[in-house]
Amino acid sequence: MSETTPDDIMKIGMGFWASKTLLSAVELGLFSLLAKAPADLETLQARLKLHPRSARDFLDALVALKMLERDNGIYRNAPDTDLFLDKAKPSYIGGILEMANSRLYGFWGSLTEALQTGQLQNEGKHGGDFFSAIYASPEGLRGFLGAMSGISAGAAQALAAKFDWKPYETVMDVGAAQGIVPVTLARAHPHLSGIGFDLPAVRPVFEEFVAQQGLKDRVRFQSGNFFEAPLPSADVIVMGHILHDWDLPQKKMLLEKAFAALSKGGALIVYEALIDDNRSENAFGLLMSLNMLIETQGGFDYTGADCQSWMRDAGFVSTRVEPLVGPDSMVIGYKPG
Repeated sequence: MSETTPDDIMKIGMGFWASKTLLSAVELGLFSLLAKAPADLETLQARLKLHPRSARDFLDALVALKMLERDNGIYRNAPDTDLFLDKAKPSYIGGILEMANSRLYGFWGSLTEALQTGQLQNEGKHGGDFFSAIYASPEGLRGFLGAMSGISAGAAQALAAKFDWKPYETVMDVGAAQGIVPVTLARAHPHLSGIGFDLPAVRPVFEEFVAQQGLKDRVRFQSGNFFEAPLPSADVIVMGHILHDWDLPQKKMLLEKAFAALSKGGALIVYEALIDDNRSENAFGLLMSLNMLIETQGGFDYTGADCQSWMRDAGFVSTRVEPLVGPDSMVIGYKPG
């Protein structure tokens, strides 16, 4: 019989120590700096403007957390941080960590209040809403859209590989942000044309990103508000990390709009950090739902069974759930031909 210890309790309870250490490293640009060349303590202390009291413990903590490697006093990125946290690489996912550092870390300090009141705890706490606050400044919007690319990049690659795209010609991503999903799909499948659907303010960021990827001839932007107007028509519609922002009536309305917009025989793909049907395994999905409590008026995450039920109510058939990458899975439903 194994001994009962408080190890897991302490690891979770004090987990914010490790989290904030990593987030500060991203904020300081440490991993991008080391991607150019490994460096010693004195060099990093000077380049990052670290106080002598903090520098060694900070860097060695990242070594112990497996975010850095150290050999004979020279620090270098670990393989995963070098690939995913160097801003110069297209695989950079640090945008979501930048947002976690600048916004979510502070807002989650009010989780207890959110649990007891059911009220959001972000910029909209005293009036307004999260999206209005984010879209209010070009800098804030660009940072948010970059964060959405970071959280969707892995899922987009898995989606390109795991779904059968051969029968379809057009794909539309609802809430497209920078356009990482239609860009990834178009690059992987040259016969596809993509549409990014989002609010008008997103257009310049989207079009800049698509142009940088050399895909402006096959991926275009269409502006609109999905609560106020029909969705554009397409053979496949993707909703990634979108439904969880909204309450149940709004979720069902968006699914109905997707059904109306799809070509006959078309497919809807919804992907999220789906909560497992038993609601006991995918901790990330459940914690994401608590994040929706912090961030939105009525949003929540859900199980694959929940989503399939809502899809069938909207008219979709042959629904199924398939894993994508990490905590993300997709729910697929088809419009009868």
